[in-house]
Amino acid sequence: MPSTSETGHAKNVANFEDLISFCNGYGASYNPSKEALKIANLQTQLTASQNVLKDVKTTQTAFNNATNTRMDAFKTLKSYATKIINALDATDASAETVKDARTINRKLQGQRATPKATPAQPPAGGEPTTPDKTISSSQQSYDLQIEHLDKLVELLSSDGNYKPNEADLTVTAIQAKLAALKTANTAVVDTYTNWSNSRIARQNTLYNTLTGLVNTALDVKKYVKSVYGATSPQYKQVSKLEFKNRKD
Repeated sequence: MPSTSETGHAKNVANFEDLISFCNGYGASYNPSKEALKIANLQTQLTASQNVLKDVKTTQTAFNNATNTRMDAFKTLKSYATKIINALDATDASAETVKDARTINRKLQGQRATPKATPAQPPAGGEPTTPDKTISSSQQSYDLQIEHLDKLVELLSSDGNYKPNEADLTVTAIQAKLAALKTANTAVVDTYTNWSNSRIARQNTLYNTLTGLVNTALDVKKYVKSVYGATSPQYKQVSKLEFKNRKD
């Protein structure tokens, strides 16, 4: 279901189209001196506004698709990393290498090195103590997961004892997995940028205080009121059309 704000943007544009239709219906008597209020320019502004609405939907869909693709790509990473650690543990790799690999895997899994302390219970009738603020060590962001896997690859590459026979656990396979994860993550970053920029364009096209659709629509209503009068049927037609400024 579209959000209220998204519906509001579309409503402004739809009402603007109705406004133009009314103005067209007035024929030659609709003859503003301000260029921005002339029918041809109103039509141009309507087209631009419709295009930015469409662009926001298109870029948002691309972002959502990229997000879903990334989610699928990372879905099995934690279990895959654990398989790698088990494979390493079954080699002649040094205890120190295995320990370092387990540390990296623990971070990738989002586990703490030590359990988080439980805040002390306040004494009966006393004020509750405020636990110290702690920086989250879950490290679950996609960027950090990539970083941890990258470190694990470097560690395995430097140890000549890691030579599994399983094709999916080789250093080459892990490097390919890492590259795929980076590609999926970058796609999300790039599509979000496109979506964000399209929303900026929509904000400017519809709500710029000088040239935006809402400002133009309000000026058209003022012009119709000045030509036909506040009690005229023409002004009643356009006055009921609502145009509201909105922000993302």
